Amino acid sequence: MAKKKTPPKNNLSKPERDRLVIENVHLVKIIAYQVAVNLPPHIDVNDLMSSGTIGLLEAIDRFDESKGVQFNTYASIRVRGAIMDELRSMDWMTRSMRDKSNQLERAYDQVERDTGRPAEIEEVATVLDMSTDEINTILSEVCSLSVLSFEDMGLKQYDDGMNILECIKDPSAKDPLLVAKINELKRRVAEVIETLPEKEKIIISLYYFDELTLKEIGKVLDITESRVCQLHSQTMHRLKARLKRYASV
Repeated sequence: MAKKKTPPKNNLSKPERDRLVIENVHLVKIIAYQVAVNLPPHIDVNDLMSSGTIGLLEAIDRFDESKGVQFNTYASIRVRGAIMDELRSMDWMTRSMRDKSNQLERAYDQVERDTGRPAEIEEVATVLDMSTDEINTILSEVCSLSVLSFEDMGLKQYDDGMNILECIKDPSAKDPLLVAKINELKRRVAEVIETLPEKEKIIISLYYFDELTLKEIGKVLDITESRVCQLHSQTMHRLKARLKRYASV
């Protein structure tokens, strides 16, 4: 069995590490509460914050400023990833719910293949022989873990997991194949997002780029927080289906 490679640690001094912790610890709380808002009551947000803190410390150890990315951007990705890993280890989502989420993804893909346009929730409900209320209930329940993986976007992970810095463009990169793959990935994601309904594009922008909470997005769009949650989940299922389709070409 091949030994897993461990990304090298940087040589930050203790004062520098402490400074980065103090300046960025607020990210742990923000991201933990963003994730926890739609989780079952028995999931303790403090457990998510503990995992997020570990992610922050790992980000400090592994950060490489030569990659040309700001530390808080890298730290946010590592913190969210650590929290998601903790949730997966809890396996809070039942097998039945995972199956329903996968069915949703396939249904969105089927409708969009047939119609050549974004699937309406009524059409997805017809394919799955469910009511729109049932579809919205599922979308709400899986909202917090409706995320895209590298596999969804056509990138395979290494044996020891993909270093997120490998997926951020490095201005001094010398590997033309890596640059081409990342540019193609960015182009695909941008193209798919452009085909989304306008409200879903706004939600993606406000949530992932402006880092607003679901509640804040609801106020911007004058809709309820639960509706934002449903739309976000619907968007992630739509994106997963399309990106997997492109990756298989």
